[in-house]
Amino acid sequence: MLDWINLISAWAVPVMIAFIPLYAYFKKVPVYESFVDGAKDGFSTAIGIIPHLVGMMVAISVFRASGALDFFVGWMAPLLSWLRVPPEVMPLGFLRPLTGTGSLAFTTDLIKTYGPDSMIGRIASTIQGSTDTTLYVLTVYFGAVGIRNGRYALKVGLFSDVVGFIAAIAVCLLLFG
Repeated sequence: MLDWINLISAWAVPVMIAFIPLYAYFKKVPVYESFVDGAKDGFSTAIGIIPHLVGMMVAISVFRASGALDFFVGWMAPLLSWLRVPPEVMPLGFLRPLTGTGSLAFTTDLIKTYGPDSMIGRIASTIQGSTDTTLYVLTVYFGAVGIRNGRYALKVGLFSDVVGFIAAIAVCLLLFG
């Protein structure tokens, strides 16, 4: 069974890449022209989201450089210790909704410091896969399509990040603790 799964995994992407243009060709869709039109739209979208990305990166840098992140972690350390949650993973809970690259770099540092099989490494890896970059997604994608009122999406996204963060810790503590 595992051999079949590996075979399907190895061929799924190449088959899709070959199938889509062939299907479009037989449906009389101008494949190359459609691709070029999509590339033009993608370029204009990229230019349109640059101000949103710059604003988000500045906000993240200010949050970390001001010491606010360290303040929150220090403030929550006694509660986290009582709950058996390593305080080292707490910054990941703040960073992950803000930036994917920053949280991945932080996770990499945790894994280098404590090891991939440590509780901290396992929790950090699980958090990385259980949460999303909510504020980044709202900034970039909502900014790209011109949505100005995303407060409900923000509430739901941040709530799901909190649930994912707690669930990741709980699952790791149950399975490996």
